[in-house]
Amino acid sequence: MRMPTRPWKMLARAVLAACLLLVGLGLLVGCGGDPKVLTIVYWQAPSVAGPYQSGGYKDRDAGAITLEPLAHYDPDGVLIPALAEEIPTLENGGLSADSLSITWKLKDGLKWSDGSDMTAEDVVFTWRYCVDEASGCTARDVFAGIRAVESLDSQTVKISFQAATPYPYHAFVSAGAPIISRTQFADCVGEAARDCREEHLAPLGTGPYRIVSFKPEAEVRYERNPHYRGEKPYFDEVVLTGGGNAEDAARALLERGEADYAWNLQVEPSLLADLEAMGHGTVVTAFADLVERVVLNQTNPDPSLGDDRSEYLDGRNPHPFLSFQPVRQAMSMAIDRTRIAALYGFAGRPECDLVAGPPRYRSGANDVCLAQDIDGAKQLLDEQGVLDTDGDGVREHQGVPLRVTFMTSTNTIRQLTQGLIAHWWREIGIETELLDFDAGVYFGGDPIDDAEQTYRRFFADVQMYTTGSGIEPQIALADLLCGQIATRENLWGGGNIARACMPEYDAAYEPLPQLPLGPKRQALVKQLNDMLVQSYVQIPLVSRGVVSAHAGTLKGIRFNAWDSEMWNIAEWRR
Repeated sequence: MRMPTRPWKMLARAVLAACLLLVGLGLLVGCGGDPKVLTIVYWQAPSVAGPYQSGGYKDRDAGAITLEPLAHYDPDGVLIPALAEEIPTLENGGLSADSLSITWKLKDGLKWSDGSDMTAEDVVFTWRYCVDEASGCTARDVFAGIRAVESLDSQTVKISFQAATPYPYHAFVSAGAPIISRTQFADCVGEAARDCREEHLAPLGTGPYRIVSFKPEAEVRYERNPHYRGEKPYFDEVVLTGGGNAEDAARALLERGEADYAWNLQVEPSLLADLEAMGHGTVVTAFADLVERVVLNQTNPDPSLGDDRSEYLDGRNPHPFLSFQPVRQAMSMAIDRTRIAALYGFAGRPECDLVAGPPRYRSGANDVCLAQDIDGAKQLLDEQGVLDTDGDGVREHQGVPLRVTFMTSTNTIRQLTQGLIAHWWREIGIETELLDFDAGVYFGGDPIDDAEQTYRRFFADVQMYTTGSGIEPQIALADLLCGQIATRENLWGGGNIARACMPEYDAAYEPLPQLPLGPKRQALVKQLNDMLVQSYVQIPLVSRGVVSAHAGTLKGIRFNAWDSEMWNIAEWRR
């Protein structure tokens, strides 16, 4: 199905018509030409504006056009100030010598998009909002290890840690951890957060544009923020549209020239090259830390369990066969990662580690997975007594047939990947039912209303998606601790989506937050990665480059794989 034709041009014409009407009524002197409209296509349509009630990059990025953190990562992974005056260091006094605190100084004169003052109290409030487990904040782990956040004055924020923290730049850093307004969200802390739909669709921001209207899974409209502290943004309006699929988005920009920016183009590389040759735009890509992975549910997703479906229940609801490690290992051995990477072309590399970047943290000890081993997988299952006892082609573990449901988002490359994996698993005696759901709901749907289709609820045996480990992998590794399992108690906001509890992993992780940057920290990150990979609860497939496209007339883009692609939208122009 094609995307609606030129919705942004229709919008621009409507705005111009309204302007001409006002001129005719004598209420305006002139329209000054067509409004300058920036058109962005996110085929995975945003559901909310911001990262705190969704795990999807699409929602983070919809918020990043208006919400801001204290600091961003630039395209080289270097920290640069956003709302902060400077990056705190030992040299400028922002970091304590004992690594127990970090102090941020805000820039002068910061305003929310309604003209009210943005202060250190908003930073404190954001922390309180997100660490309240009942709020269902999906970025809660960013604030792990923090003892207190306090405002020393209206422009100064001090973060105190529970223990020495050699890398203190997690909280309020990058588009994944922006500041929200304490006034706007005052009544949205805890269980009340779920009822604050309006606030999550139109948060006040400090960035270059502010939200005018938000139609979930369809369109977000922004206008220039008159209270933005920086140079006046070039565009009068920004229109972010969603829907369709990655090929639709690529064609809208590269074939028909109907958009200025198209995000996350998971499109067959040959088709993308043909479309780029039409001359309307440029394809851009960058590698960082993103890994496409298969996640194996460690709890039972049987619908007959009712409210206990896919719930950890303190370990009392194990998956009937995926909780048996040899089955998981065989599933990994059967996969040909080189074949899957070929689907991505220049934007994919076969991957055996979950921490794939930066290079100093990549283990490389698991690269045996690069060689597909169907015969070895069969032998492993035979040796473990996982056999096809009735001759129907499907093996059983303790009498339970190895039949799995495999869910992911609707996307050409992902469906091709699903098909390949299902074929390989069939060769080793595992039957697979494939499911795919609209990406807007899969990544950003309400975990209660859209339970069947959301990756957070995980109402399937296996699922597939991409996520990364960050410049410093500590937070991503903390996501996989026993205490971070997604449950009904935390509104499925925990980062441990597989519901896997490995006490030995928790014990190994414990010293990481206190280790200084350097060889010992790197060695422990690699050890933790290896423990995860060799548990086969998450199976890495492909190191994915970020691929998007922009119109040839669009200038000022600094393509960024370490932060939101919208991170410097204030600088975009024609």
